[in-house]
Amino acid sequence: MEQQTAGSLVGPEFEIVIGLEVHVQLSTRSKLFTACATSFGEEPNHRVCVVSLGLPGSLPVLNREALHSSLKVALALNCKIGSFIKFDRKHYFYPDLPKGYQISQYDQPLAQHGWVEISAGEGRRRIGVTRVHMEEDAGKLVHSEKGKGSLVDYNRAGTPLIEIVSEPDMRSPEEAYAYLQALKSIVSYLNVSDCNMEEGSLRCDANISLRPRGSETLGTKTEIKNLNSFKGVRASLEYEAQRQAQALRSGQLIIQETLLWDADRNVTRTMRTKEEAHDYRYMPDPDLPPVILENSYIEETRQTLPELPYDRRERFVRDYQLNDYDAGVLTQERQLADYFEETVKIFAQPKKVCNWVSTEMLGLLNFKHLELSEFKVSPAQLGRLLQMWEDGSVNGKVAKEVYAQMVEKGGDPDRIVEEKGLSQVSDQSALEEAVAKAIEENPKAVEDFKSGNKKAAGFFVGQVMKMTQGRGNPQIITQILKNKLDG
Repeated sequence: MEQQTAGSLVGPEFEIVIGLEVHVQLSTRSKLFTACATSFGEEPNHRVCVVSLGLPGSLPVLNREALHSSLKVALALNCKIGSFIKFDRKHYFYPDLPKGYQISQYDQPLAQHGWVEISAGEGRRRIGVTRVHMEEDAGKLVHSEKGKGSLVDYNRAGTPLIEIVSEPDMRSPEEAYAYLQALKSIVSYLNVSDCNMEEGSLRCDANISLRPRGSETLGTKTEIKNLNSFKGVRASLEYEAQRQAQALRSGQLIIQETLLWDADRNVTRTMRTKEEAHDYRYMPDPDLPPVILENSYIEETRQTLPELPYDRRERFVRDYQLNDYDAGVLTQERQLADYFEETVKIFAQPKKVCNWVSTEMLGLLNFKHLELSEFKVSPAQLGRLLQMWEDGSVNGKVAKEVYAQMVEKGGDPDRIVEEKGLSQVSDQSALEEAVAKAIEENPKAVEDFKSGNKKAAGFFVGQVMKMTQGRGNPQIITQILKNKLDG
């Protein structure tokens, strides 16, 4: 479906202003302030302890791995790291918050003033990152399907999160979508989260307002809460932009409120009026001492960062002579970029590998709803298949047939070709005999060709391919046909 531009959504008189708050669940083995395990999908309330339940007398202890992972994300987002950070209590009541407060960070977060580069609309540009802070997750309410009540599962309570708050720099839902994609790609490269939106490992709250075009003053914003899909983020922002524009044109005021996205009806609906920071009565957590981050620790962590997506994209353009689009597709996921580079080591023609990976391979993965980790074809096997196609051992049609079997059942391409007798027929005399037979059996097509219908040559190629069970060398067949029909 074609996406709408900012102008087509709200008209030329308004400008859209969007900022995102993204929660990323870290893939640590234990929770943020306790050794309690974080594994997903356990029986309700089987991953809890006195700390995650907030029982009296329990004391939190900061998870060193969670701090290290959070620092890696902050560095990858080009942030200024705080040398003195502390944790605060954010008070609010909700049934899945056992303590009545959430341990988060308020005025001295882990990091501030970073940026993320996105590609959307007319080109690349930077979106500011206001801050990156650590906090614990709440539990989860499970509502009865018959509406008879709700149950509470505290397994998730205390799971480590990082919240990444952007500047209100995005000017369209398309840019918000691109920002989320870039963010997910960076976090995935760092291998600190599985970024699984279905399981809630990546969640987004979107703030949106409109203002008269040319104005520097921000309009009244609304916040769309708990978006858990990229499609939902874009669709909800498109709807909300249009709703606000319509309201402003008719003289209505925009109310600052928190909204929920109803994906079934494609509308936003009110959840609650928006709290301000003072409503949360932040206070320093007396049970957690401040953390001093030494420069040496920050720099040592920086040295552990892998090559990040935008750097890798630049290198793919430079080293493999790929265009910017192809390099962007290949480097969006670290596993895919690794797969491409491993294949190029076997078959050193980057553009041909890129074409196969970005069309045949990604097409199949999408069609079969598979992750790359579930893919049965190794880079070495794909490289070998492309070699066989290149040296004429198989033609393009057979290469795709062999590839389909490799995807379905796995296996080595040489073995599949041998077992199925699929090697390409390049024998000159055998193909001349097949061409002669095709000409003899189709005098009308010969007449058409000699009358000027050069497309008839394609018919003869098809006939010869049929005689050779699709294994004929199309270049040799074409040359033989040309000699015989033009002669």
